Amino acid sequence: MRKKVTVVGAGNVGATVAHRLVDRQLADVVVIDILEGVPQGKGLDLLEAGPVEGYDVRIKGTNDYADTANSNLVVMTAGFPRKPGMSRDDLLKANYEVVKGTIEKIVQYSPDCILIVVTNPLDAMAQTAFRVSGFSRNRVIGMAGVLDTARYRTFIAEALDVSVQNVQGFVLGGHGDTMVPVPRYTAVAGIPVSELLPKEKLDAIIQRTRNGGAEIVNYLKTGSAYYAPSAAVVEMVDAIFNDRKKILPCTVYLDGEYGIKGLFVGVPVKLGARGIEQILEIKLTPEERAALQKSADAVKELAQVIGV
Repeated sequence: MRKKVTVVGAGNVGATVAHRLVDRQLADVVVIDILEGVPQGKGLDLLEAGPVEGYDVRIKGTNDYADTANSNLVVMTAGFPRKPGMSRDDLLKANYEVVKGTIEKIVQYSPDCILIVVTNPLDAMAQTAFRVSGFSRNRVIGMAGVLDTARYRTFIAEALDVSVQNVQGFVLGGHGDTMVPVPRYTAVAGIPVSELLPKEKLDAIIQRTRNGGAEIVNYLKTGSAYYAPSAAVVEMVDAIFNDRKKILPCTVYLDGEYGIKGLFVGVPVKLGARGIEQILEIKLTPEERAALQKSADAVKELAQVIGV
């Protein structure tokens, strides 16, 4: 029997997640949104592409949470979009209400699901989903590190004129200005990136990675990124449904790891059938640890504002 995924939100991110999921036949998909007609229209459009693309999965658009019942995994993308000049933090209170209400309904209909949170500000919204759902921490995962790492790897590959597949690396910490790329753990075909790029160039790439979302928002004017975020989500879904035990940077609830307790922060984890199967605690320099703590402190401030 095929898995079932509910995508909450039929905007650009949600619809593109649904598209990628059915293209890869990872699951039957339900797209739900409060706007009448939008999820139904996009769902039907995706369904009708099946004969051409060759997928046989079921796709349904709906406004009724009853249609989401017994989902194996739920992707939370709904929320107010980010606009030019707007930080992720500006979205905090508005999107808190959206996530809280949505998760309450998801838990009612799919109490055994795994949650992947995409709504910004992501770290605080993942913390909200965790508190509201009451789920164990292995079942609530924020999508941030996979996306930020993809941007980081893209910029390094571009600078060196090499395949992105040759670039290995990851970022830690919050999704935004306080994210923590770790050049010491970055390599190109096994060669440390510090041997291939001068420090000034690498620093510029790190700063561009931190501003990756804002750069796209400034180009689009009326929207934010969705191709790369949706690809990141689907990599996570694939790792879970196919029990790949894949190590990816994700936003997870730390309970003492890295000296951080009670907060969602981005770190490397092993993703498999149970969701988060292991949190990998890597060695950090004092400077890296301080940067990670600064990132955690920023998340803590937001969490305190909304009481999660």
